[in-house]
Amino acid sequence: MHFTAEDLLNVTFASEPLPLVELGMAMVAWQRTDEQAVFGRWRSRVGRELPGRARPLLDLLRPDGDNPQFVEPYARGPEEALAVVRDSGPLLTPGELHRVAARAPGSASWVRALWAQDREAWDQLGGALRSAYEAVVAPHWPRIRQSFQADVAWRSRLLAAHGIKACLAGTHPLAAWSGTVLEVDGPPHYEVRLGGRGLLLMPSPFWTGRPLLAEGPDGPDGRCVLLYPALTPLPLVGPGPAQGALDALLGRTRAAVLQSLIEQRTTSELARDLDISLPSASEHTRTLRAAGLITTERDGKAVLHSVTGLGVDLLHSGG
Repeated sequence: MHFTAEDLLNVTFASEPLPLVELGMAMVAWQRTDEQAVFGRWRSRVGRELPGRARPLLDLLRPDGDNPQFVEPYARGPEEALAVVRDSGPLLTPGELHRVAARAPGSASWVRALWAQDREAWDQLGGALRSAYEAVVAPHWPRIRQSFQADVAWRSRLLAAHGIKACLAGTHPLAAWSGTVLEVDGPPHYEVRLGGRGLLLMPSPFWTGRPLLAEGPDGPDGRCVLLYPALTPLPLVGPGPAQGALDALLGRTRAAVLQSLIEQRTTSELARDLDISLPSASEHTRTLRAAGLITTERDGKAVLHSVTGLGVDLLHSGG
């Protein structure tokens, strides 16, 4: 992603999570198989609770997150968002139909009916979105907001202390800067030039992959949106009030991992001391390392983790 000086001066955060954007990410997260230690139980629960009438969404919302944008409108309320989806029908293009139909795991006839403005197909889509939202997103909206707000608070702090490049590089473990180009390794490979339009940052507690770039709310000539994994994924956000600022930001277990790394520890030692699984300890350290809160080095066969100066600063201010 190529930035100009004007782009770097026009990076801002979204003001709040958006209902159907989070629903899209939740449906995607349910189909993914990564980060099992964090999302495994959540995926099992969604599999049991998701209504059958929501299943057609799987033809539109695929595990890679490259979803048709009309089902993830930038609208603040669920009813407003559903109305925006319904009004988008006449704007759908044949090119997008071809792309969506090619990716659908089931029959493409229902997808083609949407593009043909078939009323029954659009009623089916509206019912699927509403039932999925009510089952998967609405009951957990306070926790979704907590994760969103904690991530924005943390990255705002990171921006103030270390600048915009550190803030953006911390959105994914594989993100790195080459001059004014932000690179994230891994397929699919593509190149985007922001051209002075700027960037809107939107963390999601459901998304687990590398950052996704999408057209923003102002259309193709406006700012792009970078949707990235929130520092604390939804399964780690407690159901009640957090015990402290650090728990609210990181989640209780991840905060405990950071606190433990005041003294250098291996992944196995972390898992043992905190009574968590080895895969869970690995995923927590990976995320904390991406956020610049810990550093990892190899000593022979051992992998050693320790808190950074930024992590120490967070512990002192958020305990």
